[in-house]
Amino acid sequence: MNLSTEQRHTIDGLYRSLDADDTGTAVSVIVKTRGETCDIDCLYCYEKRKEAPGGARVSADQIRRLADIFKGRKLAVELHGGEPLTAGREHIGAILAELAGLPQVVRVSLQTNGVLLDADWLDMFDTLCPDLRIGISLDGDAQGNAWRVGYDGKPVYPRVAAALNLLAERGRSVGVIAAVTPAVLDRAEEVLDHLAGFGSVNAISFVPCFDSTIRRSTALPSRRKSASRLLQQAAVNAADGPAWAIHPDEYAQFVLAATAHWISAGHFARIKLEPAVSTIRRLRGLTTGFCHFSDLKCDHVFTLYPDGRLGSCDELPWPQARLTQLESTADEHEVVRAQQDSLLLNQAKALMDKCTTCDYRTSCGGGCIATRWRQDSADDHDAYCEYRMRMIDGVAALLAQPGHPAGAWCQSVRWHPRTPNSMRDVNAFLTSWDNPDLVGNEVRLHTSEHGNINTVGLAGVHEADDLTPAHPMWQAAIEPGVWPLVDTVTRAWGLVTYDSCQGHQYTGTNLAPTELRIGLLARDRQEYARAAAALCRAATLANALMPAGIEVNVSRSELTCESTGTTTPVLDLSLAPGPGQGWDGYFARLCEAAAVLAAALDAERPTGGTTCACPLPVPTEVADGVLR
Repeated sequence: MNLSTEQRHTIDGLYRSLDADDTGTAVSVIVKTRGETCDIDCLYCYEKRKEAPGGARVSADQIRRLADIFKGRKLAVELHGGEPLTAGREHIGAILAELAGLPQVVRVSLQTNGVLLDADWLDMFDTLCPDLRIGISLDGDAQGNAWRVGYDGKPVYPRVAAALNLLAERGRSVGVIAAVTPAVLDRAEEVLDHLAGFGSVNAISFVPCFDSTIRRSTALPSRRKSASRLLQQAAVNAADGPAWAIHPDEYAQFVLAATAHWISAGHFARIKLEPAVSTIRRLRGLTTGFCHFSDLKCDHVFTLYPDGRLGSCDELPWPQARLTQLESTADEHEVVRAQQDSLLLNQAKALMDKCTTCDYRTSCGGGCIATRWRQDSADDHDAYCEYRMRMIDGVAALLAQPGHPAGAWCQSVRWHPRTPNSMRDVNAFLTSWDNPDLVGNEVRLHTSEHGNINTVGLAGVHEADDLTPAHPMWQAAIEPGVWPLVDTVTRAWGLVTYDSCQGHQYTGTNLAPTELRIGLLARDRQEYARAAAALCRAATLANALMPAGIEVNVSRSELTCESTGTTTPVLDLSLAPGPGQGWDGYFARLCEAAAVLAAALDAERPTGGTTCACPLPVPTEVADGVLR
């Protein structure tokens, strides 16, 4: 993509640019303590692909200089690698002591492979930085760690497992970063149970190996190739790209399986699972510190190398991600100018332009800029968005029906929140629905010139009284174009409707046209699961018979109770214009489409269990999870 460095992008809520004069937000600094130098040789290591000079170490003086540049702003510092512990205890001790003396440093973490971790290291951490957050890199069980080897080509898993057990003995809690490769696909439950079995583990982050664009093995400073590099060369030369790489849809399937098991096995009580937790928080309208789901993306993440290079996120390609040189940078304003002039960052932000109109914008948060950039280079950028949507749909299903996890595999029922979507008192409404004696007499029914039935008789979204089938004005309160569908789902299906609309074209007004829809409110999670599955089956049947240009959509959303502020999972059934279809054609065929949908609903019932029309995931074939 060709983009001038002068172009600026304002993507509200998705990507916040760094403002040197607004110091209210922290920045994260990934300190490459030894550059790419490491005591093991993982075949998929992205840091070693940068071929940066090895052997040097980030100094305490450089840490102090970093703090001077970002004076007045909070810093979250992560000692990273390569392997930071190869810098030695004395050197790491000096860095920790420097960080401890900087009031603006709000968090210090260490990401290590765990091979060198022992009691002496932990004693030093307890003395100099008792709040140090430790992260361990481990891809699940021994089979899953097939790509994590020493230079001799032998597995390092036993030594890392020993480190985790030592941490448990010392009462330390750690997070594990686990790469999702073909060695763990279709084994999410087994891998999650294995990691949860370590008493020290209280957080697990499953990260994908989207490395399909890698086509050459990592360069070496000498001609002699280690056993590990020979293994890497063989893996890179696989017919479909690196043998450790996975496709986005495989990752989505793994995450959903892991999340379902995390819930059903009760691991959620002790272990934070990513990206599940951040997805849940965004679905609930909450914020998260995970940059893939936050607007604090690459402009708020920096990487410092031993030679003084200060750049953006370490997952972005180097040297393009380089911003400035530490020793020659006066202040944060210079860093901001370098970001604004960065061709790479401008290109990456441009990839998010389509996020601004995406229905999943508020729940997805735009994802990872670096991954978007790589997927675009691989001409597979749509796959990235599709995986994000698939993951959000599945997690939304698990939240709504945790006792029926098969709903996570439904690809017909999508997450599509409606705003506004509220009711005065949800519990009172549900109680009155099943108790005719509680039906009120007062009702305000007025019809607009465009067919809207509400309390004021005006077009558009306005308050409508919440009636139940026992009310004598029940049918009169339903717009006639949607009545056959409402009658079927309430009488034949026995479900509760909280909203309905026959669709309105609003000719001659400034109002946007609206589609035909019905909102369903389940009495409990079991009924919700049965209703979702039945709607999927009915929609699949109806879509095969729909007139051209119209499609049936089933959506998950939440209904807010105005009196309590709580939310309840709901289902929405609608007839929508198909891709490229205009509203005139939609309304010309809407009656025919509604009749097709009514017949499909009449042929189904929510008593047919929780099996929907979508196939369960097909296991990925893995060659015994070993390197070939």
